[in-house]
Amino acid sequence: MPEFLTLTPPMTALELLLGELKEKSGLEWVELKDALGRITAEAIIAPHALPAFSRSAMDGYAVRASDTFGASEGLPAYLRVVGEIAMGAMATMELDRAQCALIHTGGMLPASADAVVMLEYTQGVKAGEVEILKAVAPGENVIRVGEDVESGQEVIQAGSKLRPAEIGGLAALGISRVAVMGKPRVAIIATGDEVVPLNAEALPGQVHDVNTYSLGALVEQSGGTPISYGIVPDQVEMLERTARQALEECDIVTIVAGSSASTRDFTSQVINGLGAPGVLVHGVSIRPGKPTILGVCDGKAVIGLPGNPVSALVIAGLFIAPIIEQRLGVTREQPRPSVQAKLLVNVPSQAGREDWIPVRLHHEAEGWEADPVFGKSNLIFTLARADGLVRIPQDATGLQAGEVVEVFFIN
Repeated sequence: MPEFLTLTPPMTALELLLGELKEKSGLEWVELKDALGRITAEAIIAPHALPAFSRSAMDGYAVRASDTFGASEGLPAYLRVVGEIAMGAMATMELDRAQCALIHTGGMLPASADAVVMLEYTQGVKAGEVEILKAVAPGENVIRVGEDVESGQEVIQAGSKLRPAEIGGLAALGISRVAVMGKPRVAIIATGDEVVPLNAEALPGQVHDVNTYSLGALVEQSGGTPISYGIVPDQVEMLERTARQALEECDIVTIVAGSSASTRDFTSQVINGLGAPGVLVHGVSIRPGKPTILGVCDGKAVIGLPGNPVSALVIAGLFIAPIIEQRLGVTREQPRPSVQAKLLVNVPSQAGREDWIPVRLHHEAEGWEADPVFGKSNLIFTLARADGLVRIPQDATGLQAGEVVEVFFIN
């Protein structure tokens, strides 16, 4: 089998690929209930202040703070209760000197009040009168107008991922529809005479189609829409026809298998024939996933993934997920969830190649421990049994037992 002429470092390969991709997804409007995980297409501006009125942060009594100055358990202040502020109603009453009103959490503060005394620091003495056992300062136990958000303030940047907190904030502002980036359509083309659909019996020498499902899940998780083009046999004409159709209909094309240097593998040939500039990288200095092909055809990414399920999934996470994020215009970089852990055994590596090792995490009294899950790249449960991946840099020849490593979680 011929060797790859050049192996490109992973980050260099990714920068080269993303540098060729300029097109972004279009804008679409979705209902707020359907916006979780979507990427904002434009900045969102608060239509009004939040809260829109001063409200109580506690159950208690709305007061003029100056009427409570000097109050204590030994020398309480006495205030006359002039009413109760109903929840959900506008507070129209005015408080004069030495007056207060019963108020509940979230209730609207009367215009003449500037503080709330917690119920725990009050005591009724007779009808219409209450003892104040603790002084409050102006603004104490009150949420003021615009304390959360001011009217006209940019509350969410364009290119932000909408999490549950953002969904709640938009609901609080009364925003029911959001402009988001359209989900990139990602074509998944499985290849190989030995690959059969899930609903078919795998005979000796055959395997079920794993990659269409695992890669489809990763695409969805990354913000795209996976489009399966089925299983294409090892025939260059059929692959060319299918890939060309996928390129016309989708934003990103992935061809699974057919990326190694064997004479039967013609993915690079097909990619070069789809459009300029064609193949940018054939071979990445990484394990698993060395025979990866990165190409761009007429402004769209076309990626040749290794057929081994573990290799395909690791490479998709490193290359396809960032392509999707770039098309979505993600501007706020989210940290990748990780944890520090002590490595339990030595892990060898080869200098000049970046290795990603699956590990299982165990929690002990001293902290997390990382136990490598060894297995070949065609064994998908090697990855399924793992909690995360450990990166071994290109300039290292391995990691030592007892060394503290960063474990990146497998989502």
